[in-house]
Amino acid sequence: RWLRHPERAVVTLAMAAGPPPPLEPSPLPTFTEEGFTEKFLRKTRENPLVPLGCLCTVGVLAYGIICFKKGNTRRSQLMMRARVLFQGLTIVSVVGGMVATTIKSRQ
Repeated sequence: RWLRHPERAVVTLAMAAGPPPPLEPSPLPTFTEEGFTEKFLRKTRENPLVPLGCLCTVGVLAYGIICFKKGNTRRSQLMMRARVLFQGLTIVSVVGGMVATTIKSRQ
């Protein structure tokens, strides 16, 4: 009889062991409110090249505008090209930070 219905044997043996012990509720995680300054500092520590790239981009842009107003067109054009370069480096660092975060979260 046991050989014909082995699944019944497992259920019968499991029921013979008694009910399982009650599970203890796991504590819920607590989250703290993070303000703008705390979030900015945390993100800057995680990927410091992004704010550095932004500062360089703004600095080169401002210097390029000053040169343009003074009539130094050659220097102004050079600064606008440098601005594009720094913008590109900033985007590369943003993407690199996202890839690093993704790889870190998978491990």
